[in-house]
Amino acid sequence: MTDFAATRALFDLPEGVTYLDGNSLGPLVRGVPERVAQAMTDEWGRMLITAWNKAGWMAAPQRIGDRIGRLIGAPEGTTVLGDTLTIKVYQALAAALEMRPDRRVILSDSGNFPTDLYMAEGLIRSLDRGHELRVVAPEEVAGAIGDDVAVLMLTQVDYRTGRLHDMAGLTARAHDAGALTIWDLAHSAGALPVDVTAANADFAVGCTYKYLNSGPGGPAFIHVRPDLMEQVRPALSGWLGHAEPFAFDLDYRAAPGIARMRVGTPPILQLAALDAALDVWDGVDMAEVRAASQALGQRMIEGVAARCPALQLASPADPDARGSQVSFRHPEGYAVMQALIDRGVIGDFRAPDMLRFGLTPLYIGAEDVDRAVDVLAEVLDGGLWDRPEYRARAAVT
Repeated sequence: MTDFAATRALFDLPEGVTYLDGNSLGPLVRGVPERVAQAMTDEWGRMLITAWNKAGWMAAPQRIGDRIGRLIGAPEGTTVLGDTLTIKVYQALAAALEMRPDRRVILSDSGNFPTDLYMAEGLIRSLDRGHELRVVAPEEVAGAIGDDVAVLMLTQVDYRTGRLHDMAGLTARAHDAGALTIWDLAHSAGALPVDVTAANADFAVGCTYKYLNSGPGGPAFIHVRPDLMEQVRPALSGWLGHAEPFAFDLDYRAAPGIARMRVGTPPILQLAALDAALDVWDGVDMAEVRAASQALGQRMIEGVAARCPALQLASPADPDARGSQVSFRHPEGYAVMQALIDRGVIGDFRAPDMLRFGLTPLYIGAEDVDRAVDVLAEVLDGGLWDRPEYRARAAVT
């Protein structure tokens, strides 16, 4: 069984803080500073440029990609790290559209993270071939998958509400209609059991700084279904995606396998941080993580319902229908969240009115949820949020 007391001890959490925002930025794993320092002093400092070979820097994106692959049900050699999630979305979408040249519709939903939609809009303008981004309500996705759809592009867990899509069911429906699928796992990987192989997903992408705790700006990952790999032609044909980067050919030839989805120079220090952070998952059972997360979610929902009637549940009430977060609506949600943070309970706010709380059992327990509900009730009952400093919007919400 997973020992959540033991996993909690692996995180460097500030004293007196209840951290319910790991769905936005995971906390520091204790082994990370030492590993990054080693990469800086022993590798960069002592080996200098020879570290690309001696320290295995060049192979790190695929080696660590396979560690993430194990968390998302991907076979070895089908997941690689590098760049940002925005770039990985662009890569997957450009490749998928090229593989469906007779279709013009990208289907997504209004719960998708905006950057995914922005990248689709930008790619459509660049291609200038009459493509259309069709955005429907999350519950309308299945019925909108028609024979004009080239790509179904969805975030599995809605970043605002935590609503969970049926990856396997929607992928099967898309395939029946002749479409390809791209799944954004930013709020799934490390939060709940994911099996891209069982779901037969064509592409999967995700960031690593949320539930995988790689640190701010940590590298993103991309997975490609094995039987599609050699059909994928990278639109971002970067040097490190070349078949022979150090042949310095003037013409691009895609590398075999997942290496073709590499673009730029890998961020070695951030990869070192991620590699160390992934040690937390050794011996962790994702089914047990899921069960614990659902229990924490129910505890918070019930506590808020009993003590905070001014809040409206925005997440699905059914624990099987949401990811590892719960969200509530309040017309002064931003100010309420700032009052909470000021009292040591950290969640975040999503416009226009949503308070969002990540429930990560690797370091969050029932006592944390109870404290959050206590402070939330205190803030609301006393109108403690109604102060000018809590209403002043910061750059990051």
